Amino acid sequence: MTDTPPPQWPAAAPLDPVRRLHALAAGVRGARVTTREIPAPCAEVEPVLADIDGELAFLVPDMRRLRLTRAEGDRVEAVARSRFGMHARFRGVRRPGYLWLQSRFVLIGIAATPSATTPGHTLVAFTGGVRVPGRAALVPVGVGRAGRKVLFRLEDRLAARG
Repeated sequence: MTDTPPPQWPAAAPLDPVRRLHALAAGVRGARVTTREIPAPCAEVEPVLADIDGELAFLVPDMRRLRLTRAEGDRVEAVARSRFGMHARFRGVRRPGYLWLQSRFVLIGIAATPSATTPGHTLVAFTGGVRVPGRAALVPVGVGRAGRKVLFRLEDRLAARG
């Protein structure tokens, strides 16, 4: 009797940051992913998305302040204050072109990858909203509108720099 080696499974193709965001959002009931092609290179977009202490609070409509409190490798923690005075403690993952933050009541996910169709442009995706505590769900009211607003603000911010 001979030992037969186990079958070799094909290696999974890595997901770009935007596809990763879509995959994670698919597991959250009520999540809507808004995408937009931004006329700026990914190298200019990624630092804006990674700037938890500065740019991100400006981009997300209900944020007044967001402050990074801990970063260990790609794991991050932050605290936020909304325009309405509410506080949130976030935990998440920050990688080049990708940020996923969750608190007990809020979810924010944003990702960027070079455009496959337009050289020098970046495809950006956003999801976020108010979470239903104890469940993988977002309150669906206004999720799409908030996503469009975030991506519009991002494009405006990048245009003002250029």
